Amino acid sequence: MNGRMSMPPANPRLFSPLPLRGITLPNRIGVAPMCQYSCVDGLATAWHMVHLGSRAVGGAGLVLLEAAAVTADGRISPGDLGIWNEAQARALAPIAGFIAEQGAVPGIQLAHAGRKGSTSRPWEGKAGIPPGRGGWPVMAPSALPFADGYPLPREMSETDIAGVVDAFADAARRAVAIGMRVVELHMGHGYLMHQFLSPLANLRRDAYGGDFEGRIRAPLRVAAAVRESLPPELPLFVRLSATDWLDGGWDLAQSICLSQRLKAVGVDLVDCSSGSIQPGSQGSGEPGFQVPLASAIRRDAGIATAAVGGITDARQAEDILERGDADLILLARALLRDPYWPLRAAAELEAAAAGWPVQYQRAVTRMRG
Repeated sequence: MNGRMSMPPANPRLFSPLPLRGITLPNRIGVAPMCQYSCVDGLATAWHMVHLGSRAVGGAGLVLLEAAAVTADGRISPGDLGIWNEAQARALAPIAGFIAEQGAVPGIQLAHAGRKGSTSRPWEGKAGIPPGRGGWPVMAPSALPFADGYPLPREMSETDIAGVVDAFADAARRAVAIGMRVVELHMGHGYLMHQFLSPLANLRRDAYGGDFEGRIRAPLRVAAAVRESLPPELPLFVRLSATDWLDGGWDLAQSICLSQRLKAVGVDLVDCSSGSIQPGSQGSGEPGFQVPLASAIRRDAGIATAAVGGITDARQAEDILERGDADLILLARALLRDPYWPLRAAAELEAAAAGWPVQYQRAVTRMRG
């Protein structure tokens, strides 16, 4: 059993519970999905146990595992996490269990890379890997490569689309069976579902392209199929790139409309990121630059949102919640730098939240004394 030192009483929003369907997050700090590119054949390793487990020990209320490919050809790189078979799911079960033992809620992001697949890991120089050197053929809504040096995808057939829908639903069932309590669908950052959404990547003229209704058809099918595959008490998230930051691209107004439709099929929260439909399509990167996107979707679509990106300190996170801009704060780089960010934030805000693990109490006592 994991014991915790109690903190001085206070009631900041950052450390208030967040109920979502039948799950309650103990606080509003979540670990954003961050690819580690450190798997073998899609299997999680000891790296993942330590990396994710330390963030749970550090006090995050929600720990979302990195993008897990729902098919082998849906990986970004050969080092990607997978959940397209039972062996991969079994490798994740101890990680989900450990996260839950620390009082955090384990979750997983499901993804398909589309035209951004079959590429090398970032620290190896981001470029396409040909099939003869360990890569694989990729597919996308349209036969447009992401950038020079990336694979040329084949245009997906309607049979391909149906197969991807089924793969997402099957992956969600595997995730639930091994203890994941939140499922997030990756529909941003230039990956397959975002490719369907953006007119910069989707040039189709059939039922899955063209106008807004056509471009949202495949993502909505995925969301509806995954919702149906989940127990009713478990929440479903969607990560959106709420804008492409480019003229003629996907934008906030369309994201608001899509979020309303996602809510109607049972999505509970929209994780509001942005950009990456093509090279150079990123926002300013200034502190909290994506928070206005979360605020607008929360207000105008009437759905819970997560703010992510450029959030680095406790007071900044608390202010976002107090203003009603978002319901949840997801941290990425801040938690890479400091796995114990939530515990330090609790001390800074004088929160009546779970404190340091009993195994670490001697260090905290010495630090205070």
